Amino acid sequence: MKMRSWFSLCGLVLSASLAPQSLQAQGGPPPQVVSPEVGKDQKVTMRVLAPNATKVSLGSSDIPGIGQGAAMTKGENGVWEIAFEPGELPAGAYRYNFQVDGVSVIDPRNPATSEANANTWSLVVVPGSEAFDTRDVPHGAVAELTYFSKSLKDFRRAHVYTPPGYEKGEGKYPVFYLLHGAFDSDDAWSTVGRAGMILDNLIAAGKAKPMIVVMPNGHVGQFSFGPGNSFEKQMSGMVEDFNSDLQPLIEKNYRVIADRDHRAIAGLSMGGAQTLDIATPRLKDFGYIGVFSSGIFGIAGSGPGAPPQTGPSWEERHKAELDDAAVRAGVKLVWFATGNEDFLLETSRATVEMLKKHGFKVVYEEGTGGHTWLNWRDYLTTLAPKLFQP
Repeated sequence: MKMRSWFSLCGLVLSASLAPQSLQAQGGPPPQVVSPEVGKDQKVTMRVLAPNATKVSLGSSDIPGIGQGAAMTKGENGVWEIAFEPGELPAGAYRYNFQVDGVSVIDPRNPATSEANANTWSLVVVPGSEAFDTRDVPHGAVAELTYFSKSLKDFRRAHVYTPPGYEKGEGKYPVFYLLHGAFDSDDAWSTVGRAGMILDNLIAAGKAKPMIVVMPNGHVGQFSFGPGNSFEKQMSGMVEDFNSDLQPLIEKNYRVIADRDHRAIAGLSMGGAQTLDIATPRLKDFGYIGVFSSGIFGIAGSGPGAPPQTGPSWEERHKAELDDAAVRAGVKLVWFATGNEDFLLETSRATVEMLKKHGFKVVYEEGTGGHTWLNWRDYLTTLAPKLFQP
């Protein structure tokens, strides 16, 4: 089947499910749909008009308790609905979509979206957080930066947060490189991750230094675990692009203080492993290193994210850098955080112990919860105030 024909067929399927044919036949307008609806009591309701659909469910990567999807209820007007009562959803930003007769669609009534590596999600924000609610404080800006990577011979994109006042053209700032996880994109930290709002609120409260935050694209093409995956290409390609293209571009074109004491790097999941791959060979260049829900993939044995073991281990390949006491002494902070239900918990623990064995003074915080943005926003909120302090 040709690609154009395939997309045409998908369009017909969705049209058949979503079009309010019975209502139009009666000559009346379709019902007005509000979605998502977030009440003052924090009750959250999602709705979609699909009068001819036979089954509709809600999918999400972070909404607690829905697993592979939660069934929605069809009303007499053809509107399907699901509601979360006050207190069911903690304050946070949540990605979601609708499964309409087996076809994934974003919420047609919601313009807020969040990009992943291979798809787009609708986005809803449940307020109630001092850390990432939008508040009446000075706000910075998040820009999309497109550049050509000579090392990868391809166009790349990053998101860059500049703090309030940067646009005045005065002064230089420390720089924090913040990496996303597998199946996410460089858009994730500033949408579902709320990084800009977190930094705005911390800076306004005097808890964090004004800083530039660079959120790179951690992917080199599509990514998947399993046979034939591109794990090694993802890791090595990202490191090459970061070292040869992205960091030089940032430090040439933005007003950053380009020295070790004013340069930090952190990442979650895949981005945490990439953080270690970037920073460990260059300890003289990074004063602050953060790893969220991650570590050296494979260090705790086989499992998700563990590449096939060929040749020397990660620790063996980096032994010279790990054992260089003079360089290691200049690293001001190595900070790890993981939830006790995270599938990479043992990977985090084993990596922390390995680094301690080599003389690193690692700060490790093990909290509750799993591999989720409900934790990663909190980790950023905790780490950012620790950066660039006297």
